[in-house]
Amino acid sequence: MDYLQYLGALALSILLGSIIGLEREANNHPAGFRTHALVCVGSALLSIVSWSIYESFNQTGDPGRIAAQVVSGIGFLGAGTIMREGANIKGLTTAASLWTVAAIGIAVGFKYYFIAITTTVFVVMVLQFFSILEKKFIFTKQLLNITIIVEDKPGMLGEIGRKLGNLNVSIRNVYMESKNGKMHVNLHLKIPPKLSVDNIMRELMDSDGILGIDYQD
Repeated sequence: MDYLQYLGALALSILLGSIIGLEREANNHPAGFRTHALVCVGSALLSIVSWSIYESFNQTGDPGRIAAQVVSGIGFLGAGTIMREGANIKGLTTAASLWTVAAIGIAVGFKYYFIAITTTVFVVMVLQFFSILEKKFIFTKQLLNITIIVEDKPGMLGEIGRKLGNLNVSIRNVYMESKNGKMHVNLHLKIPPKLSVDNIMRELMDSDGILGIDYQD
């Protein structure tokens, strides 16, 4: 590769990484536009350097060794985007997109431009449109807002979380306030499609310290 090819490959990797990063940025995910662009161009650079070293030493050695370390090393960066919020884990899709962007950068660095561009298009399709399909047709889950009145004593929130976890119910948000010596725990829940609200109510009420429950679909 001459210098113009180097420049073109790096520019292409920035463009492809930015396209995926823009989708993440638009949806307020922890790793967005700049992060994806940097991961992609960094992966491309390492691949270019790896191939140049291979050619400089009369095609001896393994040109994919550096690129292989990119694939494993990007996991540490992806792990930084994964967050636990209550009973939920967020950021897995963004971590996967970073890993895929690194692979796209490697493809650009090794001059597989068509594959890199095609993969970018497919990634954007998965991120943008598959979430719509998932919400409408696949594993659709019901959202539920409930207020649980409990005795103001230690361990009640943990007991509620344990009960909901046993039913595979995710806690999306929680807010607590004290009223008249009692705790009002307001929960925003995501429940499996085959689980009825009555089952949740029965499971929760079968706990010491829970005084009453009110809910809204």
